[in-house]
Amino acid sequence: MSRYGMPALSRLAVAAVASLAVVASAFAPAASGAPARDADRPEYVALGDSYSAGVFVRPWEEHDGCGRSGRNYPHQVAGQLGFELTDVTCGAAEVVDGVLAPQPASKIYGPPTIPPPGGWSDLPAQVDALSPDTDYVTVGIGGNSLGFGSIVKKCLELGVTKPLQLRPCTNHYSNGGAGEDWLEERFTQLDTDLARMMTVIHRRAPHARVAVVGYPAIVPDNTGCNFWHWNQLGSVKKGDMPWLDGLELRLNALLEKHAAYHAASYVDTYGPSAAHGVCESGDAKWMYGIKDNLTGEGGQTDPPNETCRSLPGAGEACTFVHPNARGLDNQTRQVSRALMTS
Repeated sequence: MSRYGMPALSRLAVAAVASLAVVASAFAPAASGAPARDADRPEYVALGDSYSAGVFVRPWEEHDGCGRSGRNYPHQVAGQLGFELTDVTCGAAEVVDGVLAPQPASKIYGPPTIPPPGGWSDLPAQVDALSPDTDYVTVGIGGNSLGFGSIVKKCLELGVTKPLQLRPCTNHYSNGGAGEDWLEERFTQLDTDLARMMTVIHRRAPHARVAVVGYPAIVPDNTGCNFWHWNQLGSVKKGDMPWLDGLELRLNALLEKHAAYHAASYVDTYGPSAAHGVCESGDAKWMYGIKDNLTGEGGQTDPPNETCRSLPGAGEACTFVHPNARGLDNQTRQVSRALMTS
């Protein structure tokens, strides 16, 4: 089918998902002014991207564009275990641009999705928050460096533009497809960057217990997913969902490998969330879809930008596949258990 033969809504969706590169690169957190330290409490520094920041779960910070939630696992774990927290997680953070080096303003996407006049400011490297006095470190990172957001965006586009293919995204990124070499290069570079990151963390915080936090399940079981349901995976074809799940498992395996090599704990959030992916409904769903209703306490909302408004679906915000409030609670349980037993 030519694009000129598509229904108007389909053409609108293609245009919208094509411009989701900015939204899709995921979201990440940055540091806020740290209060005076309590010398009697262990010092805990949380590093990571939007999955650790807990973007789009109320209440979130609005001052720096990182979308850091007060319900994210760093805040909950610190409260449960009595740690003094420095949370420098940030939506859209990458291993290099975010953790090891400053996160440029061009890679800060909120919420708030619509930045203030003048835009956001560059953020310091997250590892700058570490010191020889740091007792605990968690780090959840890698998805943005791999390009997971742009991969999902491509799957959304192909689901509309390749209507006769059952697995257009799988075909694009494997079996000699146009994106296969690009993806393999991304994994190779991420492997190198993670090794350097773990070395720097241990050098800056030599006495700290370090935990590498994996990514929770998104679509381990596609039986409940429906095409064009934007509180799920929108225009991603059902046949591509097993490949997306395998991609996430490969990413988690890489994180687990580096945790083991550098004598850190690996926190599996995937296994405990496998029955709670984006295809579930009600309380069983621990993952936001592409465009979904917000969760968490309070009435905070995120006015959608033009791209978000153009997408079908009645969700409050373009949440673009992140853990919801129940998902953050699952991460908290797994991280808390890991730090107590490490």
